[in-house]
Amino acid sequence: MKRSTAVCGLDCAECELRDSCEGCGVLGKNCMIATCCRSKGQERCEDFFKPDGKCGLKEQLLSEIRALGIADMEDVTTLYALKGSFVNLEYMLPGGQKVKFWEDDKIYLGNQVGKKGSDRCYGITADETYLLICEYGENGSDPEIVVFKRRK
Repeated sequence: MKRSTAVCGLDCAECELRDSCEGCGVLGKNCMIATCCRSKGQERCEDFFKPDGKCGLKEQLLSEIRALGIADMEDVTTLYALKGSFVNLEYMLPGGQKVKFWEDDKIYLGNQVGKKGSDRCYGITADETYLLICEYGENGSDPEIVVFKRRK
């Protein structure tokens, strides 16, 4: 298997999604990290994953999440690159319609943190335009939208 490296510096050969991913390592698109780096004229963005990285994307998003002030959400200290198919839960809207918000083959930023005093979790997912925070049970069961908003 040919070894390729993603724009963000991750080794694609080490990724469990290497056979199905159509992210930046293959097409040069579909990844918000790569999109951000390239918009700044950077061909590579290894700094994104470093704690003292100068990218700013992760820090900006963490700031937006904390500003929401969700009292029973554990602190979100980092964000990970996540394939849409991992985070693309189906939600039931009040009118009974079922919807998904993300694209399965796109790479997003997100994390999962606990809900204080509960066995449920918060799922955080964002792209360049939207931020979604949901609450769900074991293995993503019974998901509920907590916040879905356009990012600044």
